[in-house]
Amino acid sequence: MTVALLAAAPAMALADGADGVWATEKNDKGGYLEVTIAPCASDGAKTCGTISGAFTAKGADPAYPHLGASIISGMTHDGDGSYSGGSVWDPEDNKTYDSKMQVKGDVLDVEGCVSIFCRGQDWKRVKH
Repeated sequence: MTVALLAAAPAMALADGADGVWATEKNDKGGYLEVTIAPCASDGAKTCGTISGAFTAKGADPAYPHLGASIISGMTHDGDGSYSGGSVWDPEDNKTYDSKMQVKGDVLDVEGCVSIFCRGQDWKRVKH
C-alpha cells in the first residue's frame, strides 16, 4: 500500500497544479484568451502565464496584439492548488492587479484585487 501511495504522489501533485493551457471566460463579444501557465522563466519557483491564443466569437484571432504577452506574474504555489503573491494583467483595461488563484479540478479561479475589492473569473482547462 505504501508503494501505491508513493507512486500516486507525483500524479496528485500535478492534479493541484496550474501548469497547462487555460481558457479565460468569454467577454461580452464572445471573445476569450488561451493562457499557458508554467514556471516563470526568470524564477522557476514562481508561476507565470502567457497569452498563447486569442479567439473572437467567429474563431481564432492570429492578429490579436497581445499574443505572447505576460498575463500572470510571480505566483507562489502554496499547495492544495492555491497560488498567491503574484499579479494578473487585464489587457482590456491595461491594468495590473494583485492576484491569487485556486485550481479546482479543471477550473482555475483567478482573482484580481485592488485593496480589499476583488473580481474573479473561472478559467477552464484546455484539453488539446
